[in-house]
Amino acid sequence: MELKGKVCIVTGGASGIGHAVANLFVRQGAAVVVADVNRDGALAAAQKLGASALGVGCDVSSAADVAGMVAQALAAFGRVDVLVNNAGFGMTGNVVTTPEEQWDRLMAVNVKGMFLCAKHVVPVMKAQGGGSIINTTSYTVTSAIADRTAYVASKGAITALTKAMAMDHARDGIRVNAVAPGTVDSPYIERILSVAPDPASRRAEFNARAVMNRMGQPDEIAEAFLFLASDRSRFATGSIVTVDGGSSIGNHLVA
Repeated sequence: MELKGKVCIVTGGASGIGHAVANLFVRQGAAVVVADVNRDGALAAAQKLGASALGVGCDVSSAADVAGMVAQALAAFGRVDVLVNNAGFGMTGNVVTTPEEQWDRLMAVNVKGMFLCAKHVVPVMKAQGGGSIINTTSYTVTSAIADRTAYVASKGAITALTKAMAMDHARDGIRVNAVAPGTVDSPYIERILSVAPDPASRRAEFNARAVMNRMGQPDEIAEAFLFLASDRSRFATGSIVTVDGGSSIGNHLVA
């Protein structure tokens, strides 16, 4: 029961890594706010997790939505000990082929969303005497992949944001770290495979990104979040924990 008595907000919690994190945190004794732009998905996920979970619809790029999410967390559980800034998405394209409006939307969710969530949670944690914020970045920050310019740029910003926040709020007792996953076998990947001309070949390409020659599983990534959320990582702040099957040391010619 690593997280017994802790209250955690997990954005992007209805599916993929976020859902695995919410599930693991509940099993470890936490009360969890499952927040997602897919409100029905958030409610369904929370219902499955039981009485210690609350589902909330939230577009993290909206300050009003984020403020409402934090208010609901406080009304339900009285505090916020852990913020998992996980909501985000990716898309294909380089600087020429990426439409400006899609670039803006991705940055609004992936980067501004983390800024807004932290903006509303940090004062709560400061008043409590501390907390842990964990951002989801990516191995692509150190080893870019082709045709994902906006996504890679957003993850670079998140990594820098993590270190800046860690510096700014250490004296408030707030630790800020990030997890950098590799490619994870998730609903997002399944959607890509569902429209691929050759799904088996496309899956093999995703697997080949890692030197282990496979994609990660959401549960494997969730364990890193648990470490950073728990008191076991009490001396860690500004850290980037990479869990990528060796993708960041491999050869990334695959888009």
